[in-house]
Amino acid sequence: MTLLRRFRSKRGQSLVEFAIILPVIMFLVLGMVEMGFAINHNTSIVTATRQGARVGSELVDGVNRDGTKLESTASDNVDPQIIAAVEGVLISPGSPVNISQVQKIEIFLANSTTGAMTASVNTWIPAPAHTGPQIPGSSPAQYLDFKPQVGGTWNTWTRTGGGTAQSIGVKITYTYKFITPLGGILTAFSSGQITMADQTIMAMEPPTP
Repeated sequence: MTLLRRFRSKRGQSLVEFAIILPVIMFLVLGMVEMGFAINHNTSIVTATRQGARVGSELVDGVNRDGTKLESTASDNVDPQIIAAVEGVLISPGSPVNISQVQKIEIFLANSTTGAMTASVNTWIPAPAHTGPQIPGSSPAQYLDFKPQVGGTWNTWTRTGGGTAQSIGVKITYTYKFITPLGGILTAFSSGQITMADQTIMAMEPPTP
């Protein structure tokens, strides 16, 4: 009888210990899975800023490398092409990014020494689906999911890659919303979402000799 009581006591103790440790295990598992999703989103954002900066560094002020202007790269069309390059990555089949969760895309003149954002910034914000400016050169016409915010301070025609080349930066600010139930668990301590940001800076391409 005493042995039976001890056995039941140990079994009950094991159940209590398991009940205590299970939430911890589940929290860790959900945390690892959520981190994987977050890294995947962040990777797409990083790729998008690189693509945007690459296009911006090549287009510079919208003047072709031989000094002639092309309609598709006229000054007023430079930023829309940068945004189109960014958006193309964000909505690509392999991207998990929800375009509606992009807070803003900033195109800016970077400090030549520190790479920091200067006061010369053009900010693009979300627009209702496909109601932003037309993508330059698209036929039939296609429209961006972003629009320029009023008050941009970096005129495209002032950009230069000659002499002391300027550096262009592209920054994306994104709201990542938790995908696993971990978000619901954390709502008592947070909103179940985090803000991600990434930027890429590249030197402007010099004119062709």
